[in-house]
Amino acid sequence: MSEELITPALRARLRDLRLVPRRAAGAHGLGQHSSRSRGVGLEFAQYRAYAPGDEPRRVDWKLYARSDRYFVRESERDSPLDLWVLVDTTASMAQSDEAAPAHTRLHAARTLAACAIELALRQGDRFGVAALSTQPLSLVTADGGPRQRDRCMQELLRWQAQGRWPDPAQLLPLWERVAPASLVLLLTDAFDDAAIALAERLAAARREVVLIQLLTAEERDFPFRDSRRFVDAETGDEVLADGPSARSAYLQALANAQQTLRSRLAASGIRLACHYLDEPVDVALRELFGTRPGAESA
Repeated sequence: MSEELITPALRARLRDLRLVPRRAAGAHGLGQHSSRSRGVGLEFAQYRAYAPGDEPRRVDWKLYARSDRYFVRESERDSPLDLWVLVDTTASMAQSDEAAPAHTRLHAARTLAACAIELALRQGDRFGVAALSTQPLSLVTADGGPRQRDRCMQELLRWQAQGRWPDPAQLLPLWERVAPASLVLLLTDAFDDAAIALAERLAAARREVVLIQLLTAEERDFPFRDSRRFVDAETGDEVLADGPSARSAYLQALANAQQTLRSRLAASGIRLACHYLDEPVDVALRELFGTRPGAESA
């Protein structure tokens, strides 16, 4: 089912990406995030006395032959990550460019979410998804494995862009499910201040938040050469502007707004990348999760 959203070429470009949280948390299970938990892992840590219930394969039989006592090898265990992908599904996410009217912000968000889920699956992590709008809250609680991926993909493909940003009461189930130390990927156009406020609240509550802002190429370039009526998809507000004469002021306002957003998110420790609809989706993912020379692996 993920093949509907991830082409073979895109999948190949994901090979060197990893979901790397800034702060690793010890947890039970296997994953690729360093922790101080003890258990079955790859790097030897210490011996301990055998206890009922331990698997026989973990007994060091050579040590038993020398000491006539049973010892179990413990290792530093890599802890799994809980990834939550929160997708803005408000009406503004139906926006697209004239050059590619079928490729909306929501379509790009689905693909970005699918890529993040594939990375989590590859790493042995748990993952869940949620759609954010005034529609009834739709989510898939975090779990791991191929079946969980398929459940998430099915949900992603079902979502439609409509409504407005949900009120705080509608988001309460998120706080029950998104545990502290989870990695939260928020996919939104970031035009609604309430979306940014949610990211800040999650970060303040010890969730690690990264945000990808989705914009059209026309929003980036403002290429219009005639008069245009711009309509807010969520409020219905309209603005009439002459393209050539408004372009310079618009581009400056956009640059100022993006710098303000970046500074505001950075103050809460939130990483930001921007995805434009005419770019490959892995560009933004690479900015957030690409391997950097000399970077730590956890």
